Amino acid sequence: MNNLDKVYAESIAKEYMPKPTSKVRQLKKLDNKARKPAFIAAITAGIIGILIFGTGLSFGLGALGSGTSAMVIAIVLGLIGAAICIVNYPIYKKMLKKGKEKYAYEILELAREITEGNE
Repeated sequence: MNNLDKVYAESIAKEYMPKPTSKVRQLKKLDNKARKPAFIAAITAGIIGILIFGTGLSFGLGALGSGTSAMVIAIVLGLIGAAICIVNYPIYKKMLKKGKEKYAYEILELAREITEGNE
């Protein structure tokens, strides 16, 4: 076995070894746990709102229909889509606050340990 094979085998083995988790990494994971549900909900609601708004816009421009009924559908869908987008940010802020409150104690304790140098 030559030296290059040995180095290659060691580099592959390193990928499969369990990595020690530092307190900073734990802190980042907790912060992501607190933020991720609000972020996913906001992105999902934003996409749904924009799709509904865009469908209404398509009706209004005559791409999906024409006449008075298409215009009524366009207005209704446009208002629904806009309403979803308008309430999206306040809901995001509320969910983010709830997530931060849920993990606040653990994050603050871990941050205190890191800043005091007890890592």
